[in-house]
Amino acid sequence: MLPKSPSDGPAGSPKPPTLGGLLRRLRDDRRISREKLAFAAGVSSSYITHLESGDRARPTQVVVEALVRYLDRIEPVTDVERRHLFDLAGLVPADNPSVEELRAEINDEMRRTLALQEPNLAAYVDTRWNVLAGNESYHRAFPGLVSDANILRWFFGNPLSRKVMVEWELESSLTVHWLRGLIGQQGGGDWSAELLEELAEYPDFRRIWDDGDTVYGREHTAMRLCDLDTGEHYTVEVQMFRLDSVAHPGRIQYYLGVRGPAAPPAG
Repeated sequence: MLPKSPSDGPAGSPKPPTLGGLLRRLRDDRRISREKLAFAAGVSSSYITHLESGDRARPTQVVVEALVRYLDRIEPVTDVERRHLFDLAGLVPADNPSVEELRAEINDEMRRTLALQEPNLAAYVDTRWNVLAGNESYHRAFPGLVSDANILRWFFGNPLSRKVMVEWELESSLTVHWLRGLIGQQGGGDWSAELLEELAEYPDFRRIWDDGDTVYGREHTAMRLCDLDTGEHYTVEVQMFRLDSVAHPGRIQYYLGVRGPAAPPAG
């Protein structure tokens, strides 16, 4: 639970939370002077005064991280407090969680929701297109994806993807262009360079990447698939939802593909 803002109280209208109000409360709770906090963060005490009064509402990420580090050293800053500070500062925390850390976020209740979606396709994927968890229908629809783990690796390295995806060029291009947007949102980092270096060995990936296009979602919800066991073509209506998370906000996406009736193969 977050500490109350100094503006909270029985009298007057409720006031929106502010970066300065939360910072002042965290500092007061730890009995730290502005001068001591400023020295530890490498800024002036007048800078802290301006932050707390609301005169300077957009500190840099380096400053916020330094403030949090010192506050946390005196008394632990909770995940919620840390998240709220970054949100109020208009910043995204500079974390690049591993696939294992994100998989650990998928609890039993979240896995249960995947099973409840049967026979629709449902999965949790991260914003680097790694599959974190999926239901049986999802794994059956995309054979080989469990072992490939990454959707882009499956698209370009697994020949089954071209048999499953009726509109392979459309779907692979969308996923690559979406990756470009996701990298921009997350500020790049070592992970993006490593992933791009791996995918660069696939000529089709290089061709699509080099066209320079960027998207932030699906323009059309319909995804056409082929059931490799029966040869039937069918359509799923796809929705992607970004999940909020205290530990890793916005890093996990929920994929839902509502399955429609089988259709005859095109052509």
